[in-house]
Formats: sequence, structure tokens, C-alpha cells
Amino acid sequence: MANKRLTYHDQTDMNNILRLREVLSELPPFAKDYFRAAEATTSTKTRISYAYDIRVFLNFLRENNPVYKNYELKDFTLSDLDHVTAQDLIEYMEYLKLYQNGRSASQSASLTTNGERGLKRKMSSLRSFYAFYFKHEMLSTNPTVLIDMPKIHEKTIVRLDAGEVAALLEYIENCGSTLKGQALTYYKKTRERDLALITLLLGTGIRVSECVGLDLEDVDFRENRIKVVRKGGNEAYVYFGPEVEQALKNYLEIRAGIAPAPGHEHALFYSAQRKRMNVRSVENLVEKYASAVTTTKHITPHKLRSTYGTALYRETGDIYLVADVLGHKNVDTTRRHYAAMDDDRRRSAASAVHLRKD
Repeated sequence: MANKRLTYHDQTDMNNILRLREVLSELPPFAKDYFRAAEATTSTKTRISYAYDIRVFLNFLRENNPVYKNYELKDFTLSDLDHVTAQDLIEYMEYLKLYQNGRSASQSASLTTNGERGLKRKMSSLRSFYAFYFKHEMLSTNPTVLIDMPKIHEKTIVRLDAGEVAALLEYIENCGSTLKGQALTYYKKTRERDLALITLLLGTGIRVSECVGLDLEDVDFRENRIKVVRKGGNEAYVYFGPEVEQALKNYLEIRAGIAPAPGHEHALFYSAQRKRMNVRSVENLVEKYASAVTTTKHITPHKLRSTYGTALYRETGDIYLVADVLGHKNVDTTRRHYAAMDDDRRRSAASAVHLRKD
């Protein structure tokens, strides 16, 4: 029997598991119980994030509490966690705004900052960690429930309008006329790839992680759809229109002539090194082209996703459809993002009904 094809997501999970084992080797032995229990309900990406967050918390205790200054991370016990107070956690939140973070024992420390979302995620990780041991009666206290979670202030959604979308695609198609030398040579090699990739993001609203994870076998031109792996590992089909179809077919003609690096034979989008593109390279690519079209908006792949969601909602008015296509587990997430558009629709009702006919 032939070996099962190892997908990008399989490989990512394997890498995350190895990284998690490395971090757990630094953490106290009791931490393994929590991560073992979390395996059934969380992704490998979530668990490695939790592990990093717990490591930051224990380092905070070492740096700020004289009792623990000579501790190694492995030295912490559940009894030590039981002595943490609500006031300690308030100080921890202040610490998280700016701290030195050495990601492992072999790496030098670097300054790390957290905004509202970073603070909330790290406190959520800690709350989950404490809740597990408190639930199983291994801790007698849970100070995390005494602390208000950081409030997230919603930001204005940045998106491209219809004119900017057209200008972006036209720029990718034609900017070669402004380039010379090596820049022109590189552009000619990547033009069809870049156009296909950005057209796909704009025409489907998929996440950048879903985009780089696509294999050639995930593209189905008979049904005009792609198979993506959503957050949490669920597979879903996302359909695309004629513009995306043509851009992908143009790129695949070029791709057929590329000899991939070993281990990257199935990747849909190749880098200049003939390897699967990563999230950072796609972010850089989008920023490079978008900055030539608009200087007032910082456009990322996520902003292209918002652009698609906005266009779909304006065309259909169906918030449930938008949530489904974007892969939101909770429609309230979608509704929060497009609440301003709902206000526009409600405002238009004011002039839609005339009480007296002329």
C-alpha cells in the first residue's frame, strides 16, 4: 500500500508536537497533565501557544518574587501556584505589556510587548491552566477568576473598496513596465503566481494559513472549488468564480515548468526557492503590492479577507452565508465585524418608505 501523502497541515502538526515536547521539558512535571487533557479539545497550534504563555508566567514569578528567584522552571510545584494571589496577577498583566522574553534556554532575551489581544490570550491561557487543576482538586485556590479579563476595543475594519481592488489587480498585471534589471526579471518569474494568489485571497476570503497550506490536489476545476483546512483542523470546500479560475489556470501553466525542491512536490504556491510559500512571504507579497495602490491603508492578507467578506455581505445581505464561507464558528463573530454595514442598511430604511406620495 502506498504511503499516505503528508500534507502541509500534517507536517505543521508534527512540528508543533516536537516544539511542545521541547517546551514541556522546561516546565514543571505536573504541567504534562494539563496538556495531555487539552489534547482532545485543542489544536497543536493552540497547545504550543498555551505552553509558551505558561512559561512566560512562571518566568514572571521568578523575576518578581524573591521566593522563586533561584528556581528553575521545573522547580515550581502546585503548592507554589496555590500561593499566587489576585494582586500577583494584576502585576502580571502590567508585566506583560513589556518584558524580556528568552524563548528557550539557548536563546538570548528580547523585548516583547502585548496589546489588548495579547494580554487577553495570555490571561485566558492562565485561566484555563488554573481551572484544570482547581477542577481536579489539585489546587485549593483559583485567583484567575477574581481578575477581570482585559477588554478588547473593536477597531475599525480596514478593507479595500471596489476601485482599490481593481487597481491592485491591474498593478500586479502591469507594473513590469516600471521595473528594470533584476527586479523586472523577478517580477516576470512571479507575476502569474502573485496574481493568482492575491486573486484567490480576494475571491474566496480564505485565511493566509489556509492559502499556504493548499496542495495542487486541493484545487477542483470541475466544481470550481478548493479544499481548505480550517482552524481546528476541519476540512471545508470553498467555491470560486471565473476570475479566480482563470488566474489559477494561468499560474498552473507556469507551475508545471517548475522543478520543486524535495518534499514540496504537492504545494500549490511555490517560493523563489521552489518550496512551499510560508505565511510571512505571502504577507510581504501583499504588503508590497498594496502599498503601491494605497498609502493610507495598511493592507495585509487578513484585510483582503475582510474585503471579500464586505463584498459578499453587500451583495447578499446574508450574515449566515458570510459566516459559513469565512469559516467563522460563531455568527456573532461575523456580526461584530460587519455591524457598521448593518447600520448603513438600517439607515437606508429611513428614506425607503414615503408617507406621502408626490
